[in-house]
Amino acid sequence: MDNINQKDYYEYVKKKMPKPNYIKNCIWAFIVGGLISVIGQIITNFFKGKNLDEKAVAAATAISLVFLGSFLTGLGVYDRLGKRAGAGSIVPITGFANAIVSPAMEFKREGFVLGVASKMFVIAGPVLVYGYGSSILVGIIYLLLSK
Repeated sequence: MDNINQKDYYEYVKKKMPKPNYIKNCIWAFIVGGLISVIGQIITNFFKGKNLDEKAVAAATAISLVFLGSFLTGLGVYDRLGKRAGAGSIVPITGFANAIVSPAMEFKREGFVLGVASKMFVIAGPVLVYGYGSSILVGIIYLLLSK
């Protein structure tokens, strides 16, 4: 295998790579994503029972789900869940919490400033920048078209 070209190497890797079970992966993603949604609904119903307005209920639910995602990431549970569930655990807001906490935990031995604080937004930072930037752009387009 000393003088193998790129195409032959690609074919070799393709033969050796395990084939994913798409049906099983979709079922796990559906179940886990659904369970996260059910937990979110339970939290929403709990805060509605406290006679909060809709904005306060939505904020409290989001905060609670981010906390749960972060806490479970800290315990190592969310990463194991993500390996099995894939997009079912990544798409909800709990996946965003996991994306922020995971890099921070990985670098905690480097200290709070140079480790945790500087690595916390390695993954989430570009998402936030893109979200803010696109919302500003859409706002400007809306402002120009509404006149």
